[in-house]
Amino acid sequence: MNTSLLYRYASPQQFYPLAGKLIPWFAILAVLLTAAGLYVGLVRAPTDWQQGDSYRIIYVHVPAAWMSMVIYLAMAFWAGIGLVMNTRLSSMMASALAPTGAMFTALALWTGALWGKPTWGAWWVWDARLTSELILLFLYIGFMTLQSAITDPRRADRAGALLALVGVVNIPIIYFSVKWWNTLHQGASVSLTAAPSMAAVMLTGMLLVALGAWSYTFAAALARLRCIILEREKRSAWIKEAA
Repeated sequence: MNTSLLYRYASPQQFYPLAGKLIPWFAILAVLLTAAGLYVGLVRAPTDWQQGDSYRIIYVHVPAAWMSMVIYLAMAFWAGIGLVMNTRLSSMMASALAPTGAMFTALALWTGALWGKPTWGAWWVWDARLTSELILLFLYIGFMTLQSAITDPRRADRAGALLALVGVVNIPIIYFSVKWWNTLHQGASVSLTAAPSMAAVMLTGMLLVALGAWSYTFAAALARLRCIILEREKRSAWIKEAA
């Protein structure tokens, strides 16, 4: 990759129009992939022999849980880059990702409760994975609250970055909790080191929804990033020219 392009688009002025061009494409992909995945999962996939049709919540729950962790890592990465290299756009990207990550975390917890009621007989248990996922939601909320409480954007970015980086330790706890402790939560159905434990059509539906969630995340984060750029760069000459 041409490094000059990386430096060029590290500028809010250069990245702003590029983000505007990318948003519609990611939004269209999000709709198409999610619709296709839900069709495969809810219509084409067979009924599970053990859990019946209640298992179909995985087509929302699992992608949401994946995204809750991946977005946090991305948020912490960009916040860390902004902290170390003092790049404005990196810190803005971290702020843009946080609300979407919090939304997916809340969705994972809510769908998990819907799944847990028929499976475990309870809406909520203080299981290791559920508890660590709840802590992840608090980290997202804490990151956004801390940034909004500090009026100076640069100080807010630094404070948020420190919190985000400290919170990264919770991600492996979420992922490995079912292996480290005796929990009610089932193990991973999809692993990089083993063959999937579900039928191909089930896996296809879940992966399509996951790709739709990725596309939505890009669209939402870029749209929010453009708003942040406008707010922070409102006194810049290029903003006035663009307006």
